[in-house]
Amino acid sequence: MRAYGAKNAVLKEMAACLLATGEHHLTNVPRISDVAVMSELLVALGCRVDQPSAHELRVVVPEAKDLHPVAPSHLFETMRASIVILGPLLARCGEANMALPGGDDFGQRPINFHTEGLSAMGATFHNDRTSIHATRSSPRLHATRVTLEYPSHTATDNLLMAAVLAEGRTIIDNAAREPEVADLGAQLLAMGARIEGLGTSLLTIDGVEILQPTHHEVVTDRVVSATYLASGLITGGHVRVLDARAEHMVMLLRKLEAMGAVVEGGGDGVAVRATGRPQAVDIATLPYPGVATDYKPLLTTMLSVAGGVSVVTENLFAGRFRYVDQLVRLGANITTEGHHAMIRGVERLTGTSVRASDIRAAAALTLAGLVAEGETELEGLEHVDRGYDDFVARLHSLGANVERFE
Repeated sequence: MRAYGAKNAVLKEMAACLLATGEHHLTNVPRISDVAVMSELLVALGCRVDQPSAHELRVVVPEAKDLHPVAPSHLFETMRASIVILGPLLARCGEANMALPGGDDFGQRPINFHTEGLSAMGATFHNDRTSIHATRSSPRLHATRVTLEYPSHTATDNLLMAAVLAEGRTIIDNAAREPEVADLGAQLLAMGARIEGLGTSLLTIDGVEILQPTHHEVVTDRVVSATYLASGLITGGHVRVLDARAEHMVMLLRKLEAMGAVVEGGGDGVAVRATGRPQAVDIATLPYPGVATDYKPLLTTMLSVAGGVSVVTENLFAGRFRYVDQLVRLGANITTEGHHAMIRGVERLTGTSVRASDIRAAAALTLAGLVAEGETELEGLEHVDRGYDDFVARLHSLGANVERFE
């Protein structure tokens, strides 16, 4: 089993192609609908995008004067990550016009970290309730020091991409430390950027005048890896994800071990083997390297059939317990109050009809269906297409009795 490239890396790395004229190549690209939307967005901006092979993208970027810094609003409204074109467009074209980004429905995620940081670099914003209009008055953005109020992954990506072409030295303090940020940085370094501190909370960027296109392999998706590992644990089985990176999943793997799993990590990926019914553990989501909020629906689902009582605390997105009522429909014993969920593990779930509201909820409810007695019907599987490469077929290859109906 392979997980392929990370959604939270490839979309930003596609946007980073805007920073340099010429032909860019990205490999280990997942076949997901968000990549298709970002491809359409780049085409609308004036690029050419094609797929030489199943997991490869070629992005041909024109000169800055031939880029069109505006695109149809529906492309922005479909996908939250569309906000990351803001920094590259301001750096290359001096302006950007876009609708407010959409994406998964699990609570408010303001864009002020993006706009405040870019404003400090010389951008001017004229926003209304539905769109963003940004301009740059000088020939280049200028260096500054930005201290993020929260280590936002996407804001760090956006400011990093803007800074690599800014004049002078930019410092991003309290930067996100996720592996996907470091992977974007690796791509930018290969393009000729000058960046120090990748993987730490302090990034130093010395702006250059021009970048070059490059070949880049997208880092493995740690959340997709976690999903397939969880499918093995929750069903009492054994799953190995060949391209999973154990060093990117340290806290998650600790929690799986605490739940009773045998975890093996090495050069050939990560494997999880169940030793019986999962055991209760307490979990709190935190910025990387803590337990990622994207893991929480998977963990909550496993804990719903674990022995004992668990408490799960969501510290990042208040709306990210919206899938719990669907687990309860399946027979889970979960109560929520504010940022906390108390999970009293039951011996078995019972199949019924449920609906997913976002990518990770769709994946988690699918896992719940694997261990529910009888038949479970899941609506909203289109959400899973945004982040998982051929999800149903991959589960089927592991032995799951799952079928998709359009």
